[in-house]
Amino acid sequence: MPMDPRLLRPRASGSAFPAATATDSGGNPIAAVDYTDAEGNWRAHTFTGSGTLTFSRGGEVEYLIVAGGGGGGGTNLSNGAGGGGAGGLLTGTAQVTPQGYAVVVGGGGTGGAVGANGSSGSNSSAFGLTSIGGGLGGAVFNAGGVGGSGGGGASPSQSAGGAGTSGQGNAGGAGTGAGARRSGGGGGGADASGNTGTVSSGGDGGDGLESGISGTLAYYAGGGGGGEVNTFDLAAGEGGFGGGGDGGSVATQQTGFAATANTGGGGGGGAGDASSTGATGGNGGSGVVIVRYRR
Repeated sequence: MPMDPRLLRPRASGSAFPAATATDSGGNPIAAVDYTDAEGNWRAHTFTGSGTLTFSRGGEVEYLIVAGGGGGGGTNLSNGAGGGGAGGLLTGTAQVTPQGYAVVVGGGGTGGAVGANGSSGSNSSAFGLTSIGGGLGGAVFNAGGVGGSGGGGASPSQSAGGAGTSGQGNAGGAGTGAGARRSGGGGGGADASGNTGTVSSGGDGGDGLESGISGTLAYYAGGGGGGEVNTFDLAAGEGGFGGGGDGGSVATQQTGFAATANTGGGGGGGAGDASSTGATGGNGGSGVVIVRYRR
């Protein structure tokens, strides 16, 4: 997949580029990364937790703001739970002035206990902009939660996926409920909706978007995969590119897999097994805020 074109458009040159220092919530400095690409020379500040970005002079900056992903749903007995939705993703440019700007990085939602929904991710913000936390993955009979991207719905009643936020993410997939063939839907991602669970597998999480704003190409905000149920040896849903956790599988691990930290990915849904008491969902990934400017 090509790099997100919104982060690759040319910039006008100028002499008064911004200059900033980054600190974490305890006032400790965060090291900047300097790099060069086809567009020129850049300095990037990556916040994996909340902090402050202080500019000594103003100008134009680019940003990537990703919220925390939603936790996958838990399941009881013969049902598959929904994957958590990815955290909302915002990217663009902003004009800054010489002052300190608060940066908030949202945490990932918690995976659901046995038979319980996951929890939604927390919002991230900077420059007066807020990306919305990912929607929770649904547990038994429950729909996925709304969020930056929506969480996946659970089986067995074809529960709907949650809606995403326009401009930030996509909807989660629905669970399936065809007799004993029950699987959860995948959580939505920044680039694609989560897939509906099928009679052969849990729904895959929607893919996130690729960006090189930090100086390294990476995907962000992928949805969590839906959990399966073992009655017909179904396959688990795969997490979307961008840190989404895989759904649980009775053959390997019933617990939904956790999303990758600082990607905003959704956690995987738990897998059901009639011979056990159920399984928990995977935790959502924490968010991230990255800012770069010319140097």
